[in-house]
Amino acid sequence: MSTMAMQYGDITPRTAAYAVKELLTRAEPMLVLEKFGQTKPLPSNVTKVMKFRRYNALDNSVKTLVEGVTPPASKLTIQDYTITLTQYGDRIIISDVISDTHEDQVLQESMAILGEQAAQMMEIMRYGVLKGGASVVYSTGTQRSAVNVPIQTSTTTPSNIIMRRVTRALKRQNAKKITKTLGAGPNFNTVPVNAAYVAVVHPDMEGDIRALPNFTPVEQYPQISPFPSELGKCEDIRYVTSTLCTPFADAGGAAGANLTTSGTYADVYPILVFGSDAFACTALKGMFAVTPTVVNRKASDSDPLAQRTHVGWKSMQGCLILNDLWMCRVECSATA
Repeated sequence: MSTMAMQYGDITPRTAAYAVKELLTRAEPMLVLEKFGQTKPLPSNVTKVMKFRRYNALDNSVKTLVEGVTPPASKLTIQDYTITLTQYGDRIIISDVISDTHEDQVLQESMAILGEQAAQMMEIMRYGVLKGGASVVYSTGTQRSAVNVPIQTSTTTPSNIIMRRVTRALKRQNAKKITKTLGAGPNFNTVPVNAAYVAVVHPDMEGDIRALPNFTPVEQYPQISPFPSELGKCEDIRYVTSTLCTPFADAGGAAGANLTTSGTYADVYPILVFGSDAFACTALKGMFAVTPTVVNRKASDSDPLAQRTHVGWKSMQGCLILNDLWMCRVECSATA
C-alpha cells in the first residue's frame, strides 16, 4: 500500500493572489463494470471467499421410452466458482501546519479525493480480471502482435463483420442478453433495461464505432434510456465508454494510420463484450463497501508533538469470470 504524503512543501498557502473558495472539479472517469455483472455482498465474520454455483444443463439427446420400462435417471451436476477477496486501500498524511494555515478545506477535499481513488482503483482491478478472459477475437491475425485493423475493418467500406463474429459466438453458447443492470443507491437492486449485449470500450474508439454500418447514436434512440457514457447501439450491441478501459500500448502490428504510443506499432484496444451473468463482483459487506478512516492528530509515541492527521480508506473486494463463453474480448486498433 502506498502512502501519499501531504507535507507543507507539497501544498502551500497561496500568496500574492486572490484564492476563490470553489475548488476546480476534477475529471473523473465513468465507472461502468459493476452495472453489468452479478453483484453480491459477503457478510462479515464468515470468510473471505465467496462461492458461486452453477447447475449444469442435462443431456438433451433424444431418449425414447420403452413401454413399461423405467428409464435410467439423469444426474444433476454442478460447477463451483470462488472469489477470494483481496484488501485494498491508501492513505494521506496532513500536517498540522497545513490544517491550521491553509485556506482550503484540505481534510474534506482529501476525503473526496480518496473516495474517487477507491472507486477507480476497484474498477481498474475489475478490468484487469475481465481483460484476461479466454474468449478473444482479433481484428486481424491470430495474436495480439499482429493487430493493426480497427473494428470497422476499413474507413472506405466499413463493415460489421468483426462484431457479428462476436455476437454469433455468444448466441451459439446461449449467452443471454443483458436485461437488467445494477440500480443507483446503497442496495443491491436491479432495474430493467432493453435487451442487448453490452460492449465497454475506450473513448479513443468512438470514431470507429460511429462508423459502423447501422450504428444508432443515443440521441436517436426512440424509447431506450441510455446508460451513462453510452455512445449508441449497433445491431445486438450497446457501446459504453470508459477511460479506464486502457489499450495495450505498442502491442500490435505496424501502426500505419492507427493510434500508436511509440509511432511504430499500433496500440491494441480491448473491447469487452458481455452477456448476462458473465462475471461477478463482490465486496465485504454492503454495496462495494469502502471503509473511510480519519485519525485526527494527537500526541503519541509515534507522533509526540501531534503533528499529523491521517486520512485513508480500505476495502475487501474481488471479481471473477463466471462463464468465459458468455463474454468476449475483441482486440483491434483505433483509427488515428
